[in-house]
Amino acid sequence: MSDEGHKDNLPAAPGTNPEPVVIGSRQGMFGASDGGDTSGYGGLVAPVLFPAAAVRPYGGYYDEVADHLERALIGGSASYAQAVERVVIDRGEMTVFVAREHLLAVARALRDAPALRFEMCTGVSGVHYPQETGREFHAVYHLRSITNGGRVIRLEVTCPDDDCHIPSIVEVYPANDWHERETWDMFGIEFDGHPALTRILMPDDWPGHPQRKDYPLGGIPVEYKGATILPPDQRRSYN
Repeated sequence: MSDEGHKDNLPAAPGTNPEPVVIGSRQGMFGASDGGDTSGYGGLVAPVLFPAAAVRPYGGYYDEVADHLERALIGGSASYAQAVERVVIDRGEMTVFVAREHLLAVARALRDAPALRFEMCTGVSGVHYPQETGREFHAVYHLRSITNGGRVIRLEVTCPDDDCHIPSIVEVYPANDWHERETWDMFGIEFDGHPALTRILMPDDWPGHPQRKDYPLGGIPVEYKGATILPPDQRRSYN
């Protein structure tokens, strides 16, 4: 085997980020193929990339956070190895991917452990990746530690399209109440244990969840002071 081939099979050195993982491809600027594109980007084909799991040491305070989280989970319902799927360090930010069944245990540890003290959850965002089979929906939580100088990390949890359930963390972070409602409203992620998971933006009888990638475009005209804007699928197309 050549030296180059041998190098390709070696694990990434500590302190480096492995090459991103290709999970699919995207056509056009925003992945839409029937939106009447007039920009010239309709023929663009680009890979959809996810950052790979980082390799220790992570750098900054991220190694300290990982070490203290591992200690905080000892003796609980799940160990660090069971609860944490992987850690991603990308663009100078830390994301901890957590198995959904252990989300509450990890959230409590991050909030309560004296060396961690991430007292604030500033919200949860939903993301839909239809091409990531079995992990189509992601819930992304943004945590900040006031005690420890404004440290920021992110938790990310996934669930499949056919079992779109994630535990609510409202009992740990009560201010997340409305954010979980919005994520359910827009993406249809069911936050089990939420005290009142109802629509917050759309009418109660609205069909579907509008920010899913498979939600149909168009069909509802929008009016501004008497002027009518046609739905996207009825606007003029410059082909």
